[in-house]
Amino acid sequence: MTNFNNFRFEVDGDGIALATWDMPGRSMNVITNEVMGELTQIVEKVASDEAIKGCVITSGKESFSGGADLSMLQEAKTQFEKLAKEKGLEEAMATFFEESRRLSLLYRRLETSGKPFVAAIHGVCLGGAFELALACHHRVLSDVDATRVGLPEIKVGLFPGAGGTQRVSRLMQTGDALQMLLKGDQIRPLMARNMGLVHQVVPRDQLVQTAKDWIKNGGSAEALWDQKGYKLPSNKVYSAAGMQIWPPANAIYRRETQDNYPAARAILEAVYQGLQLPMDQALKVESRYLAKILRSKEAAAMIRTLFLSMQELNKGARRPKNVPPTSLKKIGVVGAGFMGASIAYVTANAGMEVVLVDRDTETAEKGKAHSHKLMTDQIMKGRAKTADRDALLARITPSADYSDLKDCDLVIEAVFEDPKIKAEVIQKVEAVIPAECIFASNTSTLPISGLAKASKRPDEFIGIHFFSPVEKMMLVEVIVGKQTGDKALATALDFVRAIKKTPIVVNDSRGFFANRCVLGYILEGHLMFLEGVPPAMIENAGKQAGMPVGPLSLNDEVGVDLGLKILRATKEQLGEAAVVPAQEQLLTQLVEKDGRLGRKNRKGFYDYPENGSKRLWPGLNALQPEHLDAETLDMQELKQRLLVTQALEAARTVEEGVITDPREADVGSILGFGFAPYTGGVLSYIDFMGAKAFVDLCRTLQAKHGDRFAPPKILLDMAASGETFYGRAEAKKAA
Repeated sequence: MTNFNNFRFEVDGDGIALATWDMPGRSMNVITNEVMGELTQIVEKVASDEAIKGCVITSGKESFSGGADLSMLQEAKTQFEKLAKEKGLEEAMATFFEESRRLSLLYRRLETSGKPFVAAIHGVCLGGAFELALACHHRVLSDVDATRVGLPEIKVGLFPGAGGTQRVSRLMQTGDALQMLLKGDQIRPLMARNMGLVHQVVPRDQLVQTAKDWIKNGGSAEALWDQKGYKLPSNKVYSAAGMQIWPPANAIYRRETQDNYPAARAILEAVYQGLQLPMDQALKVESRYLAKILRSKEAAAMIRTLFLSMQELNKGARRPKNVPPTSLKKIGVVGAGFMGASIAYVTANAGMEVVLVDRDTETAEKGKAHSHKLMTDQIMKGRAKTADRDALLARITPSADYSDLKDCDLVIEAVFEDPKIKAEVIQKVEAVIPAECIFASNTSTLPISGLAKASKRPDEFIGIHFFSPVEKMMLVEVIVGKQTGDKALATALDFVRAIKKTPIVVNDSRGFFANRCVLGYILEGHLMFLEGVPPAMIENAGKQAGMPVGPLSLNDEVGVDLGLKILRATKEQLGEAAVVPAQEQLLTQLVEKDGRLGRKNRKGFYDYPENGSKRLWPGLNALQPEHLDAETLDMQELKQRLLVTQALEAARTVEEGVITDPREADVGSILGFGFAPYTGGVLSYIDFMGAKAFVDLCRTLQAKHGDRFAPPKILLDMAASGETFYGRAEAKKAA
């Protein structure tokens, strides 16, 4: 038995080697420089030792591997920039290209070593790890539900650059391959087999033996595409079949990405060109695109925010270190309406007991029925069993009696957004809960410090703001009031982690963080509308800028009536100057005169017919004071206005101390309201543009469209000093 640091390597009596990947001190195997070095040695040993007939690669952990260590990729980019300064761009490029294809060459060496390799996979096997499996001559998966394979690189602005694009597109029809590569989904075992990605699905205890048996029974050491007479699944690119694929693929790519994602374009290019070449040249083409994408600002921004920062926040980067871990067993939820019922569902789904309280038992039962419906939907999709639903429902106790909250560890109120109603609930709850129980409010706009005035224990009072629909939205804002203590913050973060959502910590303010930015986006859409910009153009500008939906569509989703209510509450509390009168008139007309409340009553800025797609309401035309000619409008400027207004609001939240960590603004903006993911988030959008360039853009927009685009002092200072938000945060930490 030969021991490496990251692999155990042994050869059995039949001459079959077993390489067990088991990195010390890590819960998950990842591909690092050291792992690549050891894997190279294993491949060479198997290839050169006549006594070894073949090799099975498996994992010693609960999962196979999550893929490459992305911080290694960031390091390579830093090395490239350093080399470019010292030795010039050409030499730096050549070195970077060779470095970026090391893994691809290693996998190709394994594939052409002359000995059969089998991947025996249990648990997740993603990214570069699944590319390793694809280079093996045979793939066996365990039939356990936790087993998943996939190439999710696109989700962090990258693409599979260790042979993934070339092997997948030679195993499957081109259209299916492109869909898999561009969506980045994780695929279940049987589906993977049906798609032709893997060969066998077996019980976990038979995994390694099945893999060894395949070698013993004479498994071929030649990949399909290296065999004589191999034909591409969708025929040649330049064939009648091929030409039915590429024009629509290009159109779908444009529609889905608006050409904002260089990695998605690189996938199309690499597959298109690679399928016209022999494998070795095709892999070289793929590597050229990888080297280019690794140096893109989109990849840098997305890796930082959607991988590194998100991981850090999920692991408790903002949790007070002085508070020991909490043990949350029973959670109280007061208010069994849509939000409360959904919070009860995600809590019970995480295995905790829930007491769901409302004014009468019937309303509380109705809230519990929401969980029954959600679980039934899961059963219908084959994602859950009836026993799972029964177990989840057994954890939810509906009640009209506040005293049932007496042994809860955390109570979350989700009642109507009215300070008086919330104050009554706070007093009723505090009368029965134990001293160590934390109280949280799921308010979306009301400042926590104001609500905490109704509490006898403001240090144990915190905001936990969920986004709708709770079961789908991954972000939770944890709002710290003026008197909120460390224990309340730690408990809230532990709860959010337990329900597998990503928390951001924000200091108290009206609208907190996400809603402030979102309201800016919707307001800009309304102002464009009132200027006379065609509504379809406003919506397309939002989508082309990278937002999931246009501002008018988003207003319909959250409710046009809710928008009017928030506007009027703001005016009442902050005065006339805090609102835009023309916006109030527009919303008043839609809600009170035309009865258009948004998606909820099938009519808002759009009509929502029962059978058919939504479409812009033809009556909008009459609501516009004037109509501008679309041909005279600058689409680029419309896109900039919609992103800049959100980024400016985010900068103000940093200036006011509402956001204290740029990671939270970026992660929160993408997960909370879908801010153009390719930018890395609201603050990365400014950082990657450069504060000076961003301030110049703001000034141009301010001169043309008004003082809402005036850059705040923090940005003026950063433009003068050349600082970035992340640089400032690092300097603060170091100090």
